[in-house]
Amino acid sequence: MTSVPANLSVPSYKDKLLSLLASISFRLGQFTLASGAKSDYYIDCRTTTLHAEGGRLTGHAVLELLEEHSIEADAVGGLTMGADPIVCNVATASAWRAQQQPDAPLLHGFLVRKAEKTHGTGRRIEGFCREGARVVIVDDVCTTGGSTINAIEAAREAGMTIAAVVCLVERQEANGRPAVEAAAEGAPFFALFTANDVKAEHLRQSA
Repeated sequence: MTSVPANLSVPSYKDKLLSLLASISFRLGQFTLASGAKSDYYIDCRTTTLHAEGGRLTGHAVLELLEEHSIEADAVGGLTMGADPIVCNVATASAWRAQQQPDAPLLHGFLVRKAEKTHGTGRRIEGFCREGARVVIVDDVCTTGGSTINAIEAAREAGMTIAAVVCLVERQEANGRPAVEAAAEGAPFFALFTANDVKAEHLRQSA
């Protein structure tokens, strides 16, 4: 077995995720964001969260973030479709963790539709939905916070309690964080990375 030298640290899930985001999800150029604002860069997190290894890293990085901050929850969910792969990978990561730590809780997943179904059960939330449950709302990129707030409101309308809110990348503009924090009503809001973190890593890789 090859040992790691004492002066070298093994990259964490978060470190590896940042590297992959910077490599395959970050682009420089002129872009129009969903908010209508113009930007000289674009971060398409789905390129990473739907990547086989990127998805694995996403699930474990978010799970470790929740553990670091002692967030206890029954499920993780968010607005389709940016949150979809994050939800699935965090839920799966919790199952892998439970195999190693049998007493570790599972985090189930749910997805929030942008509008209620007009057929079948007519539900807006698919998957886990239990009144009184503590849930974590996730999103890929937070700019205005609109998608995140939409999911927060849907989960609350279903009788669930918001334990925390997590985004992969916070753009730190358009009043996104204050808007999400106001909607979360005291539940903490965490960002794994800022857009500047991803940009700096992208430029480092390109040097």
